[in-house]
Amino acid sequence: MKKFTRRQFIQTSTAAGVGVLGAPAILNAANKGDKLRVAFIGTGGINRRHITDTLDHGDICGAYCDVDSSRYTNIHEGIDGLEKSGNSWMAKQWKAAKPFQDYREMFDKAANSFDAVMIGTPDHSHYPATVMALEHGKHVFTQKPLTHTVWEARQLAEACDRYKLATQMGNHGHANEGNRQIAAYVQGGHLGDIKEIHCFTNRPVWPQGFVKPSGGDAVPATLDWQNWLDCAADRPFLGDRGLDAGRAKKRGGSYLPFNWRGWLDFGGGALADMACHTMDSIFMSLDPGFPTHVEALNVDTLTDSAFPKGSTLRWTFGPTANRPGFDVYWYDGTDNAYTDKNGKPRRHERLEEIAQGETLANSGNIYIGTKNTLLVTGDYGDSSRIIPSESHRALAMELKEKTGDHRPARVYEPSIGHHTEFREAAIGNKPYDYPGSNFKYAGPFTETIQLGNVCLRHPGKKLAWDGPNLRFTNSNKANKLITKEYRKGWDFKLSKA
Repeated sequence: MKKFTRRQFIQTSTAAGVGVLGAPAILNAANKGDKLRVAFIGTGGINRRHITDTLDHGDICGAYCDVDSSRYTNIHEGIDGLEKSGNSWMAKQWKAAKPFQDYREMFDKAANSFDAVMIGTPDHSHYPATVMALEHGKHVFTQKPLTHTVWEARQLAEACDRYKLATQMGNHGHANEGNRQIAAYVQGGHLGDIKEIHCFTNRPVWPQGFVKPSGGDAVPATLDWQNWLDCAADRPFLGDRGLDAGRAKKRGGSYLPFNWRGWLDFGGGALADMACHTMDSIFMSLDPGFPTHVEALNVDTLTDSAFPKGSTLRWTFGPTANRPGFDVYWYDGTDNAYTDKNGKPRRHERLEEIAQGETLANSGNIYIGTKNTLLVTGDYGDSSRIIPSESHRALAMELKEKTGDHRPARVYEPSIGHHTEFREAAIGNKPYDYPGSNFKYAGPFTETIQLGNVCLRHPGKKLAWDGPNLRFTNSNKANKLITKEYRKGWDFKLSKA
């Protein structure tokens, strides 16, 4: 196969949005059967789940890439039901699959060996890897948060219909029954008009609010540090030191394998990590559209390098023809969980007030409506109930009398599974936009979340968002944070419509 440089393939991509290196990868049972040929970008962490899903479906790995070669030689660790088989596990499981440490090289040399790509990398590299997959005509499953910036999210949302490839963001709770139950409460009118929604999380569980340590450390022999940096500016590698009260040591290092989440240049902090789960039911049930304003009500120790130790944020969504406007609040870190002077664990005082005496878990949602209040425990919507309990029992009895079922009537059909939705679209059994968290859904959702990370840097200022024009109307400084600089060699572009 002819090798193309990044610039050449970008310049010669077709206007239809399919890269010259591959047509849309719809499988044909006559020549490929019903197996999906998958490539993995990242073989540790969340991609272990994708590897397990691929095995469960009997599908094939055509190529795989990890910047740290030790991750794919010991990939058996942490995968349930797989016996330890020594080094080069991926090579033993899929003998024809080719290993790489640079996904650009993987697309150049092995693109004909796979039809779909599973991307499980740090947030900052989601967009460049996803662009390469789309430009090569590959179906793509990208982990949450879909992108690192507001601009990137808008680009991928607009690309979904243009490329007509199967896409999915990896917020697996989107397929859960719990989020469907919340939608039934909301869309069935059982809460009345929604006035406020409060979302809270126990994240971060990694260092945040730190100052970048000086100097650098030796790069591990198995790690390609420049490829890990991807589109981010060059910097020294930092090992196990100096971030936050031993958390870096517990997690393994300043950046790897997990602590990158707290860095402005690489992650999205507590918000981008968990809001794609915890706020998902809001987008499923209310289809809120663009917020009109976003504001950081409190920020605890934001630095030039790291996301804060805690924050309280608010998004305002205007009224539509079908509903009045409402506000969404977010609480993380020290703004959600702290210990009072008597040693008692506490939540934000507003959360405790609206919980009406109910015990609050580490994470969840509270929907406040004109009729009822709904408490959701956990990040995936899997436990929701009207509070106080007397109101829950009264509604359940009313529904039982009317419909024979104490639960609200469903508004979404059951999911066949988050991975399976993507697979069905990728092999051509379902339309390309069949997956529930396809980029048309996940793009605007991620965009809204990343607006919250922009307002963190402007605490106390109510930023006015002009969604159609992708800009703030009252802050040129905030507009500079909608996108970012990309290092040469990683500054890929999607084909124009």
